[in-house]
Amino acid sequence: MIDMEEVREKLKEVYDPEIGVNVVDLGLIYKMEEPEEGTLHIEMTMTTPGCPAHDMISQNVEWAAAQAFGVGMVYVDVVWDPPWSPDMMSPEAQEQLGFR
Repeated sequence: MIDMEEVREKLKEVYDPEIGVNVVDLGLIYKMEEPEEGTLHIEMTMTTPGCPAHDMISQNVEWAAAQAFGVGMVYVDVVWDPPWSPDMMSPEAQEQLGFR
């Protein structure tokens, strides 16, 4: 069984290079589930549909998640619904970026 909290901690090491905040605190990770043992499915989004770092960020999410114990396969799906907004950020990220 995959420890989702460990996965979340690994994902905090993945930063949006343009914003300088990790994908978890940005609120880009929508869903993480283990449909079968050792397989991790992640639904995430980007701050904008035209994000130039789209491929790099999603590949880094896949790599970071694979570092967690028990993860054999990782599938990352980038979704656009619901659209991302600054309200999805953690309070710390909102403060860091001047939204609070």
